[in-house]
This record gives sequence, structure tokens and C-alpha cells, in this order.
Amino acid sequence: MKKYKDYNPRKKEITPLKEAFEELLQAYKLKDRFNEKKIVSAWAEMMGNSIASRTSSIYAKNKQLYVKLSAGPIKKELMMNKSKVLQIIEDKFGKGAIEDIHFL
Repeated sequence: MKKYKDYNPRKKEITPLKEAFEELLQAYKLKDRFNEKKIVSAWAEMMGNSIASRTSSIYAKNKQLYVKLSAGPIKKELMMNKSKVLQIIEDKFGKGAIEDIHFL
């Protein structure tokens, strides 16, 4: 076993917690799911109180965001401005975090 004596999968240098957390998410392939949860929790902050108060449920799955709204006119307005909503999400969370939005 002397051949493998120096093998140690741990890094020897100190890394910041943020970098270590990002590496952990990528290692376990959880980065996309983590981003989806962050987008769902930040919906009210991104869209404002008027839209957030009329959102009955929101969830993300496979880079698709599903938003159920209780007001028809707001749903129609958001459907017409889907690219603008996607741009807001992209600015805050980076390109590719969400590929499409479905308003229900």
C-alpha cells in the first residue's frame, strides 16, 4: 500500500465558504435545483408586491418556472411580457437559470 500513501482527496489549501459550497453543489449535481429554489423564494422581490400578492403558487422543475396567478389581467400582461420577466431573472441569477415560464 505504499504506492498510494500520499493519496488524499481533500484539498490542502484553505478555501472560502462560498467557493466550497459552490463546489459541493456541483459535485452532487444540485446547482440547478438550488438555483430554482432561490428563484422561487425571490419571486416577490423581483416582481413586486402587486404581482406577488396575486400569485397563488409558484414552483420550478427542470429549468421551467410555473406560476399560478389568481388575476386574469395580470396573467395576460405577464404572458405578453414573458421575455422581460426572463430577462429580470437572468440579470439576477445568471443565464440559463430558467429557460421558460408558464403562467397558469
